[in-house]
Amino acid sequence: MSSRFALLLRPLVGPLLLVLLVAVGALGWFLQSRGVTPRLLGAYLEGLSDGRIPPVVFVGQRVNALFTWLDRGRSGGALPIVVWAGAVAEPQQEPAISTVLVGTPEQLIGAIQQARPGDVISLLPGTYHFAGGSISVTRPGREDAPITVRAARAGTVFLEFDILEGFHVSAPWWIFENLHIRGMCSNHSDCEHAFHVVGEATHFVARNNTLVDFNAHFKINGEGAQPDNGIVANNTIVNNSVRRTANPVTSIDLVGASNWVIRGNLIRDFIKGEGDRTSYGGFAKGAGSGNRFVGNTVLCEYTLRDMPGRRVGLSLGGGGTNAASCRDERCIVEQERGVLESNLIAYCSDNGIYLNRASQSLVRHNSLIDTAGILLSFSETSADLDGNLVDGPISVRGDGILRDNGNMSTHVGWLYLGRHPVRDLFTDVGMFDLSWRSPPPRREKSGVEVADLCAESRPATPVFGAFENFQACLGKH
Repeated sequence: MSSRFALLLRPLVGPLLLVLLVAVGALGWFLQSRGVTPRLLGAYLEGLSDGRIPPVVFVGQRVNALFTWLDRGRSGGALPIVVWAGAVAEPQQEPAISTVLVGTPEQLIGAIQQARPGDVISLLPGTYHFAGGSISVTRPGREDAPITVRAARAGTVFLEFDILEGFHVSAPWWIFENLHIRGMCSNHSDCEHAFHVVGEATHFVARNNTLVDFNAHFKINGEGAQPDNGIVANNTIVNNSVRRTANPVTSIDLVGASNWVIRGNLIRDFIKGEGDRTSYGGFAKGAGSGNRFVGNTVLCEYTLRDMPGRRVGLSLGGGGTNAASCRDERCIVEQERGVLESNLIAYCSDNGIYLNRASQSLVRHNSLIDTAGILLSFSETSADLDGNLVDGPISVRGDGILRDNGNMSTHVGWLYLGRHPVRDLFTDVGMFDLSWRSPPPRREKSGVEVADLCAESRPATPVFGAFENFQACLGKH
């Protein structure tokens, strides 16, 4: 009987194999075109099983664990301290025109309230605790005489904020530098921002600060006007624990403003523990234009690991904006002419770079490691992708326009087989050893003349990604 059955099946083997191959190919094409990596599919399937009968929940959890292991699979050892990005102890400082020394919280608030153009408000070493209302910054500086609040040396002045917002800046030409600011709220929803920059606070500068334990360390948005032309440079922006809040968690949250430069910052461990559990290292949205994220190190999950939820590295467009909060009150596009360049983005449970209704974007020479790759969404999105090194796929959804000018990425199919050809270029991604295992792949002659992540000049035939030689980064500070 079995032999007769085999004889009957034999003519069907070829067609069945062909159907199977077509089905596998179609599935692979769909997963690649949609950017559905194992980490995303696993989380989705576990979410579908949540709240069902225990066996279904168990299967969902096991499938997610398997897919996550295939996709991510990094070791569980202690990762090295990041020394190549963020604040440093010995920053360069400009000479003061008029120095106002302060040594108490009350003196600092008084000096800010009475500040004149050109003042440098210098805090004496120590710890300053603030509770109650935010610190209002309303006195304008000038282009030739900005007002500065600073510590003479980083790591000597500590500001503790048990308040919803720390500095509420609504006047132009202010500089904050060398400060260590920590949110001290037992209820994480009560520590929203270290800096809230609004309205007429154009030409705001924050540099060489360390900001710890806020939902959105920098919140930038309109309030009757737009605070354009700001700089957030060389800051360390971190959280020491999961943010126990359903409020937005985005380390640099920029809505509506234009022509900001976000450069050289370390952004680490921004995990939203409640609500939709979706968080971002930084985004610019709300119909602004000309915003630039350059040379940042974004580590979605570095000391805080294996938490549920979605972490996105950097985004032009974020999750979208309600029309009333948009610069044009319409948000036909979320961002225009935005730039993401020479950023290192790693250890993200979701996309490393996400473009949402972001027109005329430039995404150039970024390195994405252990992320779900780069995603362009919606027909309003258009982008030039140039020289990126992506440990994951580059995907387009909803008729976005991608101009691929030469990038290295990983096909989704390899990830489902546990293979990571881009990740394997490095010595040990799991322990954040980003030295090249062998000579790195180089582009053909490129017109890129900007410095890389490590402040090194790029040769005529540059390496794909953010840096030529990561050892140069390690010796930078």
